[in-house]
Amino acid sequence: MTLRVVLADDERPARSYLTSLLRAMDDITIVGEAASGVEAVPLIERTRPDLALLDVQMPGLDGFQVVKALRRDRLPLIVFVTAHDEYAVRAFEANAADYLLKPVRRTRLRDALVRARERIEDRGLRDEEAARAQAAATQYETLTGPFIERLPVRRRDDVIIVAVLDIASLEADGETVRVTTVSGERHVLSHSLREIEARLDPARFLRLSRGAVANVSLITRVSPLPGGGHLVHLKNGQDLRVSRQQSRVLRTHLLKL
Repeated sequence: MTLRVVLADDERPARSYLTSLLRAMDDITIVGEAASGVEAVPLIERTRPDLALLDVQMPGLDGFQVVKALRRDRLPLIVFVTAHDEYAVRAFEANAADYLLKPVRRTRLRDALVRARERIEDRGLRDEEAARAQAAATQYETLTGPFIERLPVRRRDDVIIVAVLDIASLEADGETVRVTTVSGERHVLSHSLREIEARLDPARFLRLSRGAVANVSLITRVSPLPGGGHLVHLKNGQDLRVSRQQSRVLRTHLLKL
């Protein structure tokens, strides 16, 4: 069978080199190339390749974030491509995820393609491989530091990159989270509030209640409410309630000189 492949790398020489290796193989068809992670997500979902070769270090969205941004039913087999990134290699090896080191050797690439073909023919192995790629992405985030600087947000077929410093608030809404920016833009994330909060710097973001987190630097006024709670006013015009329990944290965090 012919493998349909997408490759993503922001460095043109590296992408061209990998393309030349793949085109020399009769059983490979390149169905798309992306110069960034942001381009890679819609390209993969549109072309539905068997395999995606993703560079780990890309601006906007790195290779791991591409994996997390893809819809599960559109996730192809993944082979990560990286320079000698210690954390990435540790994440790959801990989770048995397939990867290639730059500069990519022809024999190593061929081995990766043979393994990919075996997994495609066995649905169980394919699902297992997808889980390994996602586990490697999660472990890489843990190894490289707990706090994120940007959030990739789905909007139809596009991925919007939201800078964390531009986020005014995050509010739980069932199994999703509503993100509101300084300018009043709204986005929806299919993650739990607890999961996202764990990746935010607690010096910048404060839990207000079970269902809301706010950017501390955007709080302009705090008003007391009957019963011991508070109402915070944000620079973007939002008003958010603070629970009685979290009001104690608020007083310690904001209301003391």
